Amino acid sequence: MPFEVKLPDIGEGVAEGEIVRWLVKPGDTVREDQPLVEVMTDKANVEIPSPRAGTIAALLVEEGKVVPVGTVLVAIAVAGDGATATPAVRQIARELGVALERVPGTGPGGRITSDDVRRAATGGPAPRGGAEQRIPLRGLRRTIAEAMRRSLDTAAHFTFVAECDMSAVAAHLRDARARRGEAAQGLTYLAYVIKALVDPLRAFPLLNARLDDAAQEIVLHRDLHVGFATATADGLTVPVVRDVDRRPLLSIAAEIKRLAAAARDGSIALADLKGATFTVTSTGARGGLLATPIIHHPQVAILGLHEVKKKPVVVDDAIVAREMTNLSLSLDHRVVDGAVGADFLYAVIARLAEPGPWLDAGDIT
Repeated sequence: MPFEVKLPDIGEGVAEGEIVRWLVKPGDTVREDQPLVEVMTDKANVEIPSPRAGTIAALLVEEGKVVPVGTVLVAIAVAGDGATATPAVRQIARELGVALERVPGTGPGGRITSDDVRRAATGGPAPRGGAEQRIPLRGLRRTIAEAMRRSLDTAAHFTFVAECDMSAVAAHLRDARARRGEAAQGLTYLAYVIKALVDPLRAFPLLNARLDDAAQEIVLHRDLHVGFATATADGLTVPVVRDVDRRPLLSIAAEIKRLAAAARDGSIALADLKGATFTVTSTGARGGLLATPIIHHPQVAILGLHEVKKKPVVVDDAIVAREMTNLSLSLDHRVVDGAVGADFLYAVIARLAEPGPWLDAGDIT
């Protein structure tokens, strides 16, 4: 009988996974530990390796399906069991234009038979052309869609926007890069914003919280773990900078750089995507005037950082050029009142306007 490979218990409380992409097809010879399939779990792609060497007898779950831990994913014919996808079946599949990886096998151990191939071909070739293209909602994109819908269905969203003078931060950033050279090249406005959150989140603990709907309790977090939205080729993901209250500025900047790179190349660990208590989303140089961020469920607040650029502003009755931005704070109004959110945001803005008092030598050494 073929060896059955099941979706393993990946840990971190993961109970199910989505089959994103098969890396093998029936008839392929595989070695032990060779990756078989990409599975999406809680915003992280993981590859399931082959526990045996042999030949792929059948793929038992289609791409795009979400299955629980313990589901049999693939059957592997190991040496001596004689149960493969036979050359004759592969020839029939080629003649009929059938992709074997999409054919469920009904033979022993899930083996694909010639009858299975003929049944799959009865529907004829897929239609071509037409005025539209359909792209399956899979992987990270489906996870994002589900998370956004859950957030909007659950939280009572309210967004408050205010201007922020980043001139002093911009000057500090230029000075740090000049003095620290390569060590400070990864320093960004985002790192300053995350560092500036520490005292306001301590002063306004309702912003560093979640609502336990089942227990009808507001849960205040003692830890300060800040997620930051990162664009990847597959969609938006949210790595987490842990313990920001215990990190100097350059450490925060280095961690942002490490996590963003790992998210973009697909190597980020599942643990680096969990446990955020507050989130910041930075729209960067193309951020426009403002956006209304969607809260990262089950958190109760998210801060949006927009483009920083020189604008004319009035200072002491004189018009001067200052580095300005808009900050947008979305709140779950079930937990945080607008006045509390405004006080929190103005506390963050005050710190960014004068970074000197809260940035000591340890932040850039």
